[in-house]
Amino acid sequence: QVQLVEAGGGLVQAGGSLRLSCVGSGRSGSMYAMGWFRQAPGEEREFVASITWSGGGIHYADSVKGRFSISRENAKNTVFLQMNSLKPEDTGVYYCAAAPTLGELGYTGNSRERSWGQGTQVTVSS
Repeated sequence: QVQLVEAGGGLVQAGGSLRLSCVGSGRSGSMYAMGWFRQAPGEEREFVASITWSGGGIHYADSVKGRFSISRENAKNTVFLQMNSLKPEDTGVYYCAAAPTLGELGYTGNSRERSWGQGTQVTVSS
């Protein structure tokens, strides 16, 4: 398992930008796929973006394509989510996740191979 801590959430107006970061404190050398999920009030947690350890495999939810960008700095055990052109529907708690594979990262059920951060609140006002 790995401990994950998110930061960078806040309140912004529609059209604004935020940059989220997630720092992992797991064993050095762990090559985890990492990603971001979000949960709006009254809705289920949904996938936002993911990135492989190498950074060569990146996926985005259709709702954020062209607006969000995920990246990572492995030397710092950190993954980022740059969010531009934010919309009110982007509002929610954003969770960082890590898992040995992309499949385990996006598994719809419970997975003991996947770690979650505590989440950071993102609120986009209109």
